[in-house]
Amino acid sequence: MVFALLVLACLAAFFITQRLKHTPTAVQRFQLTPFFSPTPTGHVKEESISFKLAQSDEGMISIINAKGDVVATLVREQPLERYKQFSLRWNGRRGTATRYRRLAGTSGHTILLPLNDGPLAPAGEYRVRLNLRRQNRAIFSPRSFTLVRR
Repeated sequence: MVFALLVLACLAAFFITQRLKHTPTAVQRFQLTPFFSPTPTGHVKEESISFKLAQSDEGMISIINAKGDVVATLVREQPLERYKQFSLRWNGRRGTATRYRRLAGTSGHTILLPLNDGPLAPAGEYRVRLNLRRQNRAIFSPRSFTLVRR
């Protein structure tokens, strides 16, 4: 009897694992610039952030420092379409963006440029946090990026 239960549990675990392997992740193709320098002498002046979602949602996109504190809020309640690449840039400034500019990307999609007016953030490692309202979850970028000030 115990052996039969173990066999059934293994079969159930196998099928659950197979299903999970074929379920798309919530955020796909998360792309970041490895480092940027928003100073006048910096070569790359803005952090490029880009991703796709598996399901449409409304999102809040924030920049988080190594301690987990919010340094900048780029967008709030932004409609994000399913399987459509969403691109934006961060100018390295603290605070919440109060206005936006839209730029034409090279591949034909729009790049959102939030304009944060606060002081320049300190040098260091940062991550992107994406809060998805309908899914009630927060997702962090898989990699960090570096803000360099020289």
